Amino acid sequence: MAGRAAGRLVPTVVLLVGALYCLLPVAWVLVAASKDAASLFTSSTFAPGDALPGNLADLSTYRDGLFWRWMLNTLLYAGVGAALSAAVSGLSGYTLAKFRFPGRAVVFNVLLAGVLVPQITLAVPQYLLLAKVGMTDTYWSVLLPSIVSPYGIYLARIYAAAAVPDPVVEAARVDGAGEFRIFRRVALPMMVPGLVTVFLLQFVAIWNNFLLPFIMLANDERFPVTLGLYTLLNQGNTQPALYRLVIAGSLVSIIPLVALFLSLQRYWRIDLLSGVTKA
Repeated sequence: MAGRAAGRLVPTVVLLVGALYCLLPVAWVLVAASKDAASLFTSSTFAPGDALPGNLADLSTYRDGLFWRWMLNTLLYAGVGAALSAAVSGLSGYTLAKFRFPGRAVVFNVLLAGVLVPQITLAVPQYLLLAKVGMTDTYWSVLLPSIVSPYGIYLARIYAAAAVPDPVVEAARVDGAGEFRIFRRVALPMMVPGLVTVFLLQFVAIWNNFLLPFIMLANDERFPVTLGLYTLLNQGNTQPALYRLVIAGSLVSIIPLVALFLSLQRYWRIDLLSGVTKA
């Protein structure tokens, strides 16, 4: 009994340590955002202040609300990019999972190779390609490279193979449904939990993306929040008062991601419950 209890205790402790490691920086940002410029570097690390409303007000009025422009840009890049990526991944993954055609194995192997390629190595070639057609320093220069996700297509392919039974697809074909209608009316509802995962992973990746906007964009009115806060941080070398705006902006930028996770987790619960039922 003691050995069994210890076997359950060790994973719990490891998970708690991992959660503490992940949440400690968030706690520091929350506390630091409540401090004014004078106490930010002089008070105790986790001693809270009372300047959070003032910091948020100064952040909102900085250059006529430029920070909120950055937030809207980021919502555009991440929301539209992740939605289009989930749609492309779902259709591509379903096609690879349910259709037999020459070269399918080659396509899938190339896809796996694309998963292994670091995105940082593609940023400069993407810039050169978009510069050829005059699309750099536009919203499209950040949106277009975000639409195709090899990892998203891989996940969608695996999920479609497991979640969409072949007999259901064949029955729809026998009933005279076209292939796109089968995907839209039969396969897509079954793939929703997997596509939500693809959407969420891509949303977070685009939201946190720094290098691609840094290379593509020159006009700060098109910056996402990551690049915008980076410019503020650099200006903090000569204007230390901007550090508190950077920290307050970092706190605000976390909120949409937390809200997204909380609102979409029900899809994972439904998927887990359906898996238990099938078992």
